[in-house]
Order: sequence, then structure tokens, then C-alpha cells
Amino acid sequence: MMMEYWQLQDAKNRFSEVVEKALRNGPQIVKKRGVDTVVIVSVEEYRRLIRPKTTLVDFFRNSPLKGVGLDLERSKELPREVDF
Repeated sequence: MMMEYWQLQDAKNRFSEVVEKALRNGPQIVKKRGVDTVVIVSVEEYRRLIRPKTTLVDFFRNSPLKGVGLDLERSKELPREVDF
């Protein structure tokens, strides 16, 4: 994976090239006033990065609260009266 750095103005002027390089070579970093500002990545790479590392089921199985008794029974009491 070869990251390349682009000044903002160059990235704007050559956006199609930046996108193609992101697809072929990996993330492309855009600098604004010399500071790394944004990264352009392919959708495939983005989805890989945001994908949960574990399933929701595994998350709950490994929770430190596993085995803690929760009362999930709904109260059968009538609601309190409120004056308007």
C-alpha cells in the first residue's frame, strides 16, 4: 500500500487521479496548509475499517457484565396520576 500526499489545490484539480490512485494504491492523504487533513480511500477499504471487530453476540458473551442478573420483568402497577 503506497500512500501519497496531495496539497488540497492539487487534489481538487486532479481529483479523478486521486480517486484512481486510492483505488489502485491505497489511501491518499490530502493536506491543507501543510497539515494532514483528510484521507481518500476506496469504499472497500472504508467498509473494512468500520466493520466491527467482533459480532454483537460475541460482544455480549465477553461482556464484564455477563452473568449479572437483570430484572426485565415489566411492572404491573398502574401509572401514577398526574394533574394538568
